[in-house]
Amino acid sequence: MNYYMSKILTDSFESAEEKIIQELKKEGFGIVTELDLQEKFRDKLNIDFRKYKILGACNPEYAYKALNIEDKVGVMLPCNVVIQELKSGKIEVAIVNPIASMSGIVNSKLIEFAGEIQQKLKLIIDHLS
Repeated sequence: MNYYMSKILTDSFESAEEKIIQELKKEGFGIVTELDLQEKFRDKLNIDFRKYKILGACNPEYAYKALNIEDKVGVMLPCNVVIQELKSGKIEVAIVNPIASMSGIVNSKLIEFAGEIQQKLKLIIDHLS
C-alpha cells in the first residue's frame, strides 16, 4: 500500500498550490499549517533547494469524529499535502494516504473511518488537472 496519492501537473508551482487548496476547500478541508522547505533550507542551512511545500490540511468535522474514535489520533493530524517541483520542471502534488498512516493504530473503527477520508482525498487528487 502506498503511503501517498499523487498527481503530476504541468502548471506553475503557484498555480498547482492554488488548485490543490481550492480542491481541498471543496471537500471541507482548510490549510492550518504551511512549511516552505525551500525558504527554510535557504534561511537556516544556506542550501539552495527546489520548490517544496508541506501544507497541513484539516477538515474539522473529520478531525472531531476521529478524535472521538481514538483520542491520540491527533499525532497523525493534519493530513499532509506536498507540493514539489520536479527536475523536469513539472509539479507533483501528493497527499498522505490516511489508511497507511492510521494502520499502526489498533482500532478497526478508525481504519474504517480512514477509508472514508481516503476516498475524499483521492477525489481531490483526481480532480487536479
